[in-house]
Amino acid sequence: MQKLLRLSSAIDQINEKIGQLALWLVLLMVGVGVWNVIGRYIGKAIGQNLTSNAWIESQWYIFDLVFLLGAAYALKHDEHVRVDIFYSRWNRKWKALADLFGTIFFLIPFSLLVIYFSWNAIAQSWITREVSPDPGGLVRYPIKTMIIVSFVLLIVQGISEIIKNWAIYTGQLPPQRDSSELSRADHHDIEG
Repeated sequence: MQKLLRLSSAIDQINEKIGQLALWLVLLMVGVGVWNVIGRYIGKAIGQNLTSNAWIESQWYIFDLVFLLGAAYALKHDEHVRVDIFYSRWNRKWKALADLFGTIFFLIPFSLLVIYFSWNAIAQSWITREVSPDPGGLVRYPIKTMIIVSFVLLIVQGISEIIKNWAIYTGQLPPQRDSSELSRADHHDIEG
């Protein structure tokens, strides 16, 4: 199990670095967006076009990268959306079992289906060297490829989560106390 936990740690480190890259891309995206707005107004004022479809599309592409590269990072940090009235009340061992089940039966199969069904469209985009239909637009095939990259990263992070959750469930990795568990324990100590 220690080898698997080391593998999990390596996966976590890779997705942490990719997630940090996505965080920096947010700043770049905001900068490009600000330029698109300012350039449009300055361009109107001086009578010259300072922005283009390429600048607008680059903002979209950067947003795509933030979303696609940030998905595995969000999974690693347990920041994805979860609406469950039961899960929030469970101890870490039962949460680990629920996360293990969800990863094996939902996350990984869904990710594999996305890769499978997007593969031909992405391959066709590469074959035709797809370009935006807008005048001065950007090439599309590299950004479409990021769909597959994103879901591969999600699968790999899912494997890391399976390893960690199994280790927690079997008692080979001490469960981390949730803030809610910590506050309940502290409240009990204060009352006791």
